[in-house]
This record gives sequence, C-alpha cells and structure tokens, in this order.
Amino acid sequence: MGNGTSVFGDLVRGGLAGAAGTWVMDQVTTAMASAQSADITAQEERAQPNGQSSIANLVDRVASATGTELSDEQKSRVSQVVHYGLGVVPGAIFGVLRRRLPLVGAAGGLFYGFLVWALNDEYLNTQLGLSAAPDAYPPETHWRGLVGHLVLGATTNSGIDALGG
Repeated sequence: MGNGTSVFGDLVRGGLAGAAGTWVMDQVTTAMASAQSADITAQEERAQPNGQSSIANLVDRVASATGTELSDEQKSRVSQVVHYGLGVVPGAIFGVLRRRLPLVGAAGGLFYGFLVWALNDEYLNTQLGLSAAPDAYPPETHWRGLVGHLVLGATTNSGIDALGG
C-alpha cells in the first residue's frame, strides 16, 4: 500500500504479532481466572462439554476423525499448537487486511479483538459443539473472554506496528 508494505510482509508480521498477542492474552485471562471465586470456576467447568476446553474438544474431534490416538502429553502439546494457531492465522489475516480495509484495523486492533471474541467464543464454538451455549456460562466467563480478546487485538496491532507494518 502507500507505506510500501507487501501482502507477504503483512502476513508474516500479522502472524508473528498474533502469536505474541495470544501469549499476552493468556497472561491476562489466566490472572483473571485465578482471581475469580471457586464457585464461578466450578460453574464454568460444569458447562464445558466433555469437561474440557473448546480447544481440547476440537483436538479430540480431529484426532477421532483421522483415527489418531494421542497420549495426554501429545494432546496437551497439540492443544497448545492449535491455540497459538488460532492467534497466528487470524493475526496474519488481520495483518493483511488492517490497512486495506480500514474498519478491520479500527480502534488500534480493538475491533479485531472484538470480532474474534464474538465469532469464535460466542458463536462458532457453540455452533460446532466445542463449548456449551453462551447462557450455560456465568457472565464472568464472557467478560474474561472479551477482555482477553481485546488485549489480543491491541497487542497484535501494536506488534505489527513494531515489526514495521
């Protein structure tokens, strides 16, 4: 575009920044979860299909569909790769689109973070059966997810800028 960035460069910067954004999001949401009451945590755990996170459910579904057996350690590693992949791939797309479609880059990445939260956490996970319906979770779960994804969006946007995007 006008600043001389290439699509490939924006893709790489977005992916790297998305990985960093995922790490920062995890720090924030982990701190928030550790500060909540045991009752809220128990309510969240009761709501989770198969007693596990949406990512663990996705890993199980893909492993089952492909006939792959994973040990607990392998499942944990694959879950981390999938989790970071869900930051890297959208981050790469965001890196390409944020200057080309101004609405995507609005509010310093906060709009992007909001979209990822709304589409992934609040809609797709439920539609795919990876998480329970939104009303099965306490409000704290939704707020933590929203805050985490706003942090993801802002960090990804700032990371792209820091990488010269």
